[in-house]
Amino acid sequence: MPHTLALRTIRPVTHDVHELTFDRPEGYDFVPGQATDLALDRDGWRDEKRPFTFTSLPGAEHLQFTIKSYPSHHGVTEQIGQMQPGDSVIIDAPWGAIADKGPGTIIAGGAGITPFLSILRARQAKHGNLEGYRLIFSNSTARDIILQEELEAMPGLALDLVLTDGGAPGMLHGEIDGAMLDALGIDTNGIVYLCGPPPMQDALVAALTARGVTEDRLVMEDD
Repeated sequence: MPHTLALRTIRPVTHDVHELTFDRPEGYDFVPGQATDLALDRDGWRDEKRPFTFTSLPGAEHLQFTIKSYPSHHGVTEQIGQMQPGDSVIIDAPWGAIADKGPGTIIAGGAGITPFLSILRARQAKHGNLEGYRLIFSNSTARDIILQEELEAMPGLALDLVLTDGGAPGMLHGEIDGAMLDALGIDTNGIVYLCGPPPMQDALVAALTARGVTEDRLVMEDD
């Protein structure tokens, strides 16, 4: 059953990412890592559903999304970045295969970090730290890194920041590929979480599989 949500707040996170907080429907529950199909509640846009991940805690009073806008597409995300408090969206039931399977290595590219924000926040809230979790997070430039300060402050989280265009002190440069995974010495015997643009995911699935990561230990969204 679709739910109509009113926007409570919107704040910029980076130059093209916004954090949006909405009223939460009574009885609406999700598991950290899950997403929903969302559409703008306005003429001409209600049939334009897009998947977005919840980034709030499951027990929070409101629902939160952290959404990257792509103005060049002239589509839903551009419109979302221009929303104002009081505007409405329509969401469906939660869905998704990404969930917290325990300590492991998280590999995320750009907006692919969003499924893991709720997972990491929920894990930290419950256990107090993120010992055993490692995040390898790729972005184009330093200004594109979503919630860098929060990620760096998460207790126990091992964080590797990777930039594909340019460099910055303390960050790696290049594409996350098999050679970089080898250089970083990731644990291929444990759980590996993966979310990013399709070309990145496809290449990394092949690289991880070649390094012995079996399908049952690879947590990613189903096709």
